[in-house]
Amino acid sequence: MHSLDFNITAPDRGFENSLKNRVDRKTKPLGALGLLERTAIKIGLIQQTLTPTLSNPQMLVFAGDHGAAKAGVSAYPQDVTWQMVENFLAGGAAINVFARQNGLGLSVVDAGVAHDFGENRAGLIDVKIAPGTANYIEQSAMSAEQCAQAMAQGAGIVLALAANGCNVVGFGEMGIGNTASASLLTHCLTGLPLADCVGRGTGLDDAGLARKQALLDTALTRYRAADGKDDPLAVLAEFGGFEIATMVGAMLAAAEAKMVLLIDGFIVGSAALVASRLAPALTEYCVFCHRSAEAGHAAQLKALGAEPLLDLGLRLGEGTGAALAYPLVQASVNFLNEMASFESAGVSDKE
Repeated sequence: MHSLDFNITAPDRGFENSLKNRVDRKTKPLGALGLLERTAIKIGLIQQTLTPTLSNPQMLVFAGDHGAAKAGVSAYPQDVTWQMVENFLAGGAAINVFARQNGLGLSVVDAGVAHDFGENRAGLIDVKIAPGTANYIEQSAMSAEQCAQAMAQGAGIVLALAANGCNVVGFGEMGIGNTASASLLTHCLTGLPLADCVGRGTGLDDAGLARKQALLDTALTRYRAADGKDDPLAVLAEFGGFEIATMVGAMLAAAEAKMVLLIDGFIVGSAALVASRLAPALTEYCVFCHRSAEAGHAAQLKALGAEPLLDLGLRLGEGTGAALAYPLVQASVNFLNEMASFESAGVSDKE
């Protein structure tokens, strides 16, 4: 466990000119590697070195169930959460394929799945708070104490990775109903109208989307009637999932440990929004991996000042966008370390 007193400071920018100069002296026109150049500079700043390295990269998939799922905010039954966790543990999901392909370690975090997975399952980290949150359409999803416990446990997981030599961690999630949670968090923390934050999630039809919207309106009306504020921790406890709260703590600990955070799509983005409201410097440790097709993600990216690496129309979650973007993150570090400069290559610079 970790106390919730995080000390997150922005990287020292005194190093930025040296990094920019190193990038600019490579054998290419100025700015010709675009977002890869900005990514290389960001990682160099995080590590405060001209020769950054990516060590023991790990993907974490945080899983949890939502009381509101039983009310009908998703196209899929709640049992899919635990069934997909079993699929992750068996190596059969999209995230397993992409993590294997790109040399990423993968662990699944049971933050609050409504299922008993048994003792000591390989690849499963058990920090289950409860078998799913309460139904936020009727009451708070979790207590302030449960929210704090989830965050502390998430922090502990990442600090254990850091102690094991990991300096880059990717975030993914699984939880039927969690796009609804992410929509409410995004609305409360960005001020974007709720209707613009609610999407089809796992594939709702028009009638299902209208029902989801109505249920979330009901939840929000209840919260506002009880004088609910847009304080990040209050909103997280009110509408979040245990997987989202655990992820928030993990992100804060990763930034505190000066790791590179690979941020996936809409649900991971909602956790990043909460974490960045608690510690604004957090975003300087984040590489935003893709632009999700889920409604509301564009608003998150704008609020976070983020420029994502990929735009593939993804809306799967699981951390798939982060795993797919990882080779580009590697490429940014590799060109910085391995590409010749005009001087070393004996290539004439522009006139």
